[in-house]
Amino acid sequence: MIDKSIQKQALHHFHSISELSKALGVSPPLHPLVHLINHDEISPASEVRYMIPNFYMISYKTNLKGKLRYGQGYYDFDEGGMIFVSPNQALSVVDEDDLCQGCSLFIHPDLLRAYPVSKTIKKFGFFAYNIHEALHLSDQEKQKILGLFYDIRQELQTPIDDISQGLIVSYIEVLLHYSDRYYKRQFITRDVVNHTVVEKFESYLADYFHSADPLHKGLPSVGYFADRLHLSSSYLSDMLRNVTGLNTQQHIHAKLIEKAKEKLTSTDLTVAEIAYDLGFEHPQSFIKLFKAKTSVTPLGYRNSLN
Repeated sequence: MIDKSIQKQALHHFHSISELSKALGVSPPLHPLVHLINHDEISPASEVRYMIPNFYMISYKTNLKGKLRYGQGYYDFDEGGMIFVSPNQALSVVDEDDLCQGCSLFIHPDLLRAYPVSKTIKKFGFFAYNIHEALHLSDQEKQKILGLFYDIRQELQTPIDDISQGLIVSYIEVLLHYSDRYYKRQFITRDVVNHTVVEKFESYLADYFHSADPLHKGLPSVGYFADRLHLSSSYLSDMLRNVTGLNTQQHIHAKLIEKAKEKLTSTDLTVAEIAYDLGFEHPQSFIKLFKAKTSVTPLGYRNSLN
């Protein structure tokens, strides 16, 4: 099983898929930039326990339920699930009994460079999710994903020609879009759970700006609230966008503008004093944000009420 929650020790850095395959004791890749590995092929004698691969990884596990270090105790299905990892992320191979269940697709960024997906892949936020935010699949979804893995394997086993790479990249792109669709479904099926998270987030957000934290700690980051909610920043933003229509940063800005308007209408504080109270280091940054969100300057807003 692959997990991002590791202590950074004895890390193996892999810059080529061939190098990784040799270290895991599996057959060498049929294409130097992409490899699909069944977990039961990994040699028990492999000494790789912690690694940083310089490639994307899309991993399917036959059963994620109850096997996650950070498990939330909530799962959509028991049909297995997927984990997505971007290049240069530290990983650990844990729970050796699980190695024989599932498969992993390793994709070197160089495979994608000549194709539009090399840029669009960065828009798929799930590559930055934590392991407990894995994608849990229904049986129908599982069959679709495994079918795409099968198509990739079949193409890899076909003698390489000038069409091969384009077809493989196309399958990968379709795989990403289906994963994106299934994550959006997962946000919907976890509606009750997600609304609880939204309520907690809104409470933390209100408490932060109700306290003296902005003055002493500055503007809150997306990561600050993600850590409080035990989620990755990407997952929190994607979940909020699906539930509320706004991502985390947009929620923070909306609360900032709300508090700024309160101070502009109910106090005699100067614009600069309000900016510092809200956590801005420079009043000009506050003025710029306020105008971008309201189409008027803070002083213009205050004068319009008078």
